[in-house]
Amino acid sequence: MVRKVIAYKKYFIEFYKAQDDKVQEKIGYVLDLVRFERQVPKKFFKALENTDGIYEVRVITTFKSIRILCFFDDGNLVVLANCFVKKTQKTPKKEIKLAEKLKKEYLKEKND
Repeated sequence: MVRKVIAYKKYFIEFYKAQDDKVQEKIGYVLDLVRFERQVPKKFFKALENTDGIYEVRVITTFKSIRILCFFDDGNLVVLANCFVKKTQKTPKKEIKLAEKLKKEYLKEKND
């Protein structure tokens, strides 16, 4: 199974470019798992409960834990919304709200 992964708006790209090479490499590795693995391990990719179809891509490095929030479009298209360095156990509500807002905007643009 191959999923297509795209970034919506500037959030992911700006975050990615701000990371050092090793972190960029790790992000690329995890996104490849999302792209090519039929069953992506929950350690790397899982649905967030009580959200409007938002998923979390989990990138764990030695010094930081990165989360990329995303959603599906048409089954095999994964749309990357926003990302952040996770500092607490819970995913911040404002990040989830932003991902849901971006999903709404994306779907509206797509259907216009």
